[in-house]
Amino acid sequence: MAKRILVVGSLNMDLVVNVARHPEPGDTVLGGDVGTFPGGKGANQAAAAAKAGGGTGASAAMLGLVGTDSYGSTLLESLAKAGVDARAIQQTSGPSGVALIAVSEGGENTIIVSPGANGRLTPEHISDDLFEGVALVLMQLEIPLETVQEVAARSRAKDVAVMLNAAPVQTLPGDLVANLSYLILNEGEAAFLSETSVSDEASALAAARALRERGVGAVVITLGAQGVVWVSGASEGHLDAHQVEVVDTTASGDAFCGALAVCLADGHSLEEALRFANAAGALAATKKGAQPSLPEARDIERLLGS
Repeated sequence: MAKRILVVGSLNMDLVVNVARHPEPGDTVLGGDVGTFPGGKGANQAAAAAKAGGGTGASAAMLGLVGTDSYGSTLLESLAKAGVDARAIQQTSGPSGVALIAVSEGGENTIIVSPGANGRLTPEHISDDLFEGVALVLMQLEIPLETVQEVAARSRAKDVAVMLNAAPVQTLPGDLVANLSYLILNEGEAAFLSETSVSDEASALAAARALRERGVGAVVITLGAQGVVWVSGASEGHLDAHQVEVVDTTASGDAFCGALAVCLADGHSLEEALRFANAAGALAATKKGAQPSLPEARDIERLLGS
C-alpha cells in the first residue's frame, strides 16, 4: 500500500520579476516582465512530494484554502497537474494568497507574501478523516500558528510523523516543538530559533543539537552552497551541496522538504532521505519559477547517480 503524505499549508500565486539587484529601502529598480507561477510553500511542497514520489510509491494530498478570484482555480489546476490529491482544498470568499518575488542576477530572491485565503485556514477545518492512511504530515508557517499546533497535536495522537518547515520563521510554542518529528530550517531560521549565529557546518550542527534538546525528534538545517546538516537521536552529519548552475532559488527549499517527506514516508532512513532531498533542492535551483522547477523522481535519481 502506498505511503501517503498530507501537506497542510498555503497556496499562493507567485508574481516574479527579475532584477539586476535588489532595491534598498527607498530605492526603485527596473525589472523584467512579470512572470506568473503557481506557488505557496504548502502547495510547492505538496507538488514536490508528488513529483519526487514517482519512483517510491508515495502519494501526496493537501489541505488548504484558495480564494474566489481567478488565481484560485489556477492554483488548483496546477496541483492536479502535479499529481496532488487536492480534494480537501476549499474555496473561501476573497482573494487567494499572493507572493511578490524579486530575483537577482545571481539567482537570489526576496519575497513579500500577502496571505489572503491562507490566513483563514483555522483548526475548524481539521477533521479526523484527513489522517486516514497518512504516514507523515508536512507543514510550514504561512497559515495561522494555531492551525499548525492543532494538526501537530492530532497527528502525534494518531502516531503520524510530523515535519515542520519553520518558514517564514517565528517563535515556536513549546507544545508544538514537543510534537515535531522533524524540524527543517535554513541558516537564518536556525539562527533565529536557536538564538545563536549560524554561518557554517560547525555552527549549524551546534544550533541543531541545541534545538533538538527542546524535544524535536530530528533537526535539519540547510546551508545553501555549504550543503545540509542534521542531528537526530540516531546520528548526525553533513552533506555537501551539489554543484549546479543556479538560475532561481525560489522553491529550492520546498523541493528539498517535499522530497525528504517522500523518502521518510516510504521508510528510508533520515540520511538516505536527506541525500535524495539534497539533490531535489539543487535541481530546483536550475530552473525558473516555483512549481515548474520541481524535479521528477527520475531526474533526482539521475543526479545522484552522476
